[in-house]
Amino acid sequence: MEMASSPRSVEEIFKDFNARRTAVLRALTLDVDEFYGLCDPDKDNLCLYGHGNESWEVTLPAEEVPPELPEPALGINFARDGMNRRDWLSLVAVHSDSWLLSVAFYLGARLNRNERKRLFSLINELPTVFEVVTDRKPIKDNKPAADSGSKSRGSTKRSSDGQVKSNPKFPADDGYEEEEDEHSETLCGTCGGNYNADEFWIGCDICERWYHGKCVKITPAKAESIKQYKCPSCSLRR
Repeated sequence: MEMASSPRSVEEIFKDFNARRTAVLRALTLDVDEFYGLCDPDKDNLCLYGHGNESWEVTLPAEEVPPELPEPALGINFARDGMNRRDWLSLVAVHSDSWLLSVAFYLGARLNRNERKRLFSLINELPTVFEVVTDRKPIKDNKPAADSGSKSRGSTKRSSDGQVKSNPKFPADDGYEEEEDEHSETLCGTCGGNYNADEFWIGCDICERWYHGKCVKITPAKAESIKQYKCPSCSLRR
């Protein structure tokens, strides 16, 4: 069991959290049609697992009692056909967020108070799975790390009018203005990674979120031929 292993650091637990989160997001966005098909209501209780290697899996819950790790929501497949598809995906997203947090704090049981606070602070900087799946705007203003006039070619995208969009920038929510102080890096809407001028980014023309090209499988060459880019979440919307 995980608890019997050597103590984990905040960074190791956060890395595990981020990998599992990336896997769940892929299931609910890029691979959503495959995920939807696997959640057959006629099958037994199914769970959505995000693994530490960034892969996801829809399968039966662990048979061992108690399980090695906290288990995700049981029976997500039963409600699939009784709900609007988007509402059902949102429900799975909420349960997935709860599961991701429970795993992180299970692995961090030996952390002290300050370490737990730092772990949650790192986690809280990422958009939740629910926020990404439902296309909710980030709760604070995230600006790129460098606001100078020099912008990496990898961090820009041409819009339909031929103009080059600036570095990623998200709208602010007035209710959370007090949080706009210490963390100002732009986050990828899929993996939650920080903005890096050395990597190729692409911005959604609908929701204005920004993504690593590799996370949404868009190369710089492919982006040049896209007049209006829609991210995986916006592509699900009719």
